[in-house]
Amino acid sequence: MASTCSRQFPERRKKRRSRFGCRNCKLRKLKCDEGEPQCKRCSSFGILCNFKPNIPDLQPLADDSVRSLVAARERAELQPPLTNAVWTSDASTFYQLDARCQEFVTRYLGRSLITPDDPNMIEVNDKLLILAFTHPFLMHASLAVALAYDRYLNNPLGTRRTLEECYHWHQSTALFNRRLREPIETKDKDAIWGTAAALALLTFSTPDCYTPEESWPLKPPDPSDWEWLRMSKGKMSLWRIANPLRPDSLFRVLAPTFAQMHSPLPEKGIDGISRGLAIACHLDDSSTAENNPYFNAAHALSQIQALPDRQVTIGQIELFTRSIRGSFTSLLQEKDPVALLLLYLWYRKAGRSMWWIEARARVECPSICKYLRLYHKGHNSVNAFLPGGSFADR
Repeated sequence: MASTCSRQFPERRKKRRSRFGCRNCKLRKLKCDEGEPQCKRCSSFGILCNFKPNIPDLQPLADDSVRSLVAARERAELQPPLTNAVWTSDASTFYQLDARCQEFVTRYLGRSLITPDDPNMIEVNDKLLILAFTHPFLMHASLAVALAYDRYLNNPLGTRRTLEECYHWHQSTALFNRRLREPIETKDKDAIWGTAAALALLTFSTPDCYTPEESWPLKPPDPSDWEWLRMSKGKMSLWRIANPLRPDSLFRVLAPTFAQMHSPLPEKGIDGISRGLAIACHLDDSSTAENNPYFNAAHALSQIQALPDRQVTIGQIELFTRSIRGSFTSLLQEKDPVALLLLYLWYRKAGRSMWWIEARARVECPSICKYLRLYHKGHNSVNAFLPGGSFADR
């Protein structure tokens, strides 16, 4: 007799399919968590997530071909631009380098844009470039510096920033600020310090004005006048976080440069300062940083004034910028003639050694000169250092 009871089978649970997952997960037949811009499966596998159609399937985050771009420095000639897709990405963002970006990588970023003759800086630059492929904020900052340098080389009188340069600068700043709000891991410290240095350099090398007449100090005061100084101090505020001198830091080879940057200045007197400058700054054997606001800046400036241009180092140059603090900062902002003279003399010397300083000195040096002649023409000890003065070429 046929049973009237229907046989009961356990209902099979249907697997929920990821309808909007990335193609990588579909190719690997894995469930995608649909997290954008980078799902967890792709992050753990070390590939770029490809929700968007323009991202290749199973593209590595840091391909060996990218590393070879930086490492292949066996000959002095530059490598030709790459034609295949090259990416910079981390767990949260990515950017595909177009042909122009790749050209700039080979033309500029494969060598030191800071001090081309310094082998330690070249070594640092090579390692930073490798880091840039896994830290987009560093790559954008590096490309912005390369574009600024290219603009400097091709336009000796100075021109406005290009849209491309502004884009990379903005992207780097936005991504960098977002990264600084997150916990800092050791593997990110060198990229953070390198980016901070690049952004400070960009701010310094790109004044908002392009003629002496519309530049500081001739133009009316504006909060942006000292943005470069705020960026420099902001960079130094990251010193403890990044610790560029830690044993595993790629910047450790620059220890002598950092030592110069932090070297102590004399506590008293005028040793090393020329007689004319001492007179202009009201310095004598009893002078100290406490009783004379020009003391530290004058001593920092005097360390480079007598050196040949090629011997001036970044550490010595930054020793002066670190002396811009306290009452001396206020005097500069108030356009005090002696403070302006010290900045003018520093621009003239440092600008012959570092391109990003010359980029600003092109407009601010003549602007300072005109300002002093217009409003302080009776200040003989200051005017003696201006073109045509008795100390102008010293």
